[in-house]
Amino acid sequence: MLQRVYGISFPDKKELKAWQVRMEEAAKRDHRKIGTDQELFFFHALSPGSAFMQPHGARLYNTLVEFIKTEYWRRGYTEVMSPNVFNFDLWHTSGHAQHYKENMFCFDVEGAEFGLKPMNCPGHCLMFQHRLRSYRELPLRYADFGVLHRNELSGALTGLTRVRRFQQDDAHIFCRRDQIATEVVAALEFMKRTYDVFGMTFVLELSTRPKKALGDMALWDIAEAALAEAMDNFAGKGGWKVNAGDGAFYGPKIDIQVFDALGRDHQCATIQLDFQLPIRFNLKYRVSDPVVAKGPKLKKAEMEAAAKAAKAAEKFERPVIVHRAMLGSVERMMAILIEHYAGKWPFWLSPRQIMVVPIDLAFSEYASKVRERMHAGGFHCDVDLGSNTLNKKIREHQMAQYNYVLVVGEKEQENDTVNIRTRTDGKLGEKSVAETLAMFKGFVDDPKHTDM
Repeated sequence: MLQRVYGISFPDKKELKAWQVRMEEAAKRDHRKIGTDQELFFFHALSPGSAFMQPHGARLYNTLVEFIKTEYWRRGYTEVMSPNVFNFDLWHTSGHAQHYKENMFCFDVEGAEFGLKPMNCPGHCLMFQHRLRSYRELPLRYADFGVLHRNELSGALTGLTRVRRFQQDDAHIFCRRDQIATEVVAALEFMKRTYDVFGMTFVLELSTRPKKALGDMALWDIAEAALAEAMDNFAGKGGWKVNAGDGAFYGPKIDIQVFDALGRDHQCATIQLDFQLPIRFNLKYRVSDPVVAKGPKLKKAEMEAAAKAAKAAEKFERPVIVHRAMLGSVERMMAILIEHYAGKWPFWLSPRQIMVVPIDLAFSEYASKVRERMHAGGFHCDVDLGSNTLNKKIREHQMAQYNYVLVVGEKEQENDTVNIRTRTDGKLGEKSVAETLAMFKGFVDDPKHTDM
């Protein structure tokens, strides 16, 4: 029996040692270990590949979602919600029944085949199709955090990086052909803003037509040329490379490889151009405003004839769909960020921002009031009223990665102040509660802030 053996070699001992150090650091940063230590999430055999987000994990998850939603507000996106379950007629129309069915959860409903949605785009096509659209409405940017399910093989499930149940910061931009370059560049700028905040670098790839591709090859050529033009405008010629044959079955895409603190690359964000779904769903928009006959002297029959002629003269065109995601799967991005930050969260993203510790239990009431004021200010704040010594409490909460520990005693109670320590044992001294709240608000408003 043949046995396949894999190995890795290095040109010198220095590179081998550097690789060993990276592997040791990567093991320490494993998101599954940190996720357990910080009580962020867990998995259960009764629902393989579906994460249970614990309270602190849900805080982190929701903060990532809110970050993207804030950017949506600034960038002209419209949030929508769409169903999770569809009759398989939808997936036949979209082409997923032919190209993606083995990755879907399918089941019978009253004799008809239904499936859990693995992506949002066909549902968004139904929303666009719901009424006649005008060219004046485009671009129309639909954003949807709907729950998705994909039937991944059990052997491929790996922590949060490969799951069956997940959410994406998914959006579909319905636009005219003359708007493609502008919309793609805007999506690339959105992506850059996102990864600048996380302190990650990136490279761009244009993934072109695969062997199993839907539609007219001439449209594929147009789509690939449009993406290449947008990438030139954003990154300059030579600022990206081609990944031949790795596009989606419905259109070419821009894949963004991001690099974490250890220099490892991850494919998260994506921008895909799609001429095929608008054809398959017969999507169209009116290219000019209708002419309505008016006038007091026109008889009803004449007005109806004029309206009928105007309608017959109306012209329509198909929109183009830009599929795009900045984080990709929120679960997978959470895993990447756990390892990128090694569980040491920046303040704006941290699920454990503040811990209030009284010097003595006699000041428990004041400590609780400070906690309530921090909570009312919108911060994740806890209070430790346990019986451990002050030094032990402070050390435990620093090890638990609370960004700031607020120590309070008689002096602080009299002055309405707190004494601030960082998780690295830095001492910021005494500040009023109002000043502390303002400082923390500034940290949240500046996601690039590095804790002192």
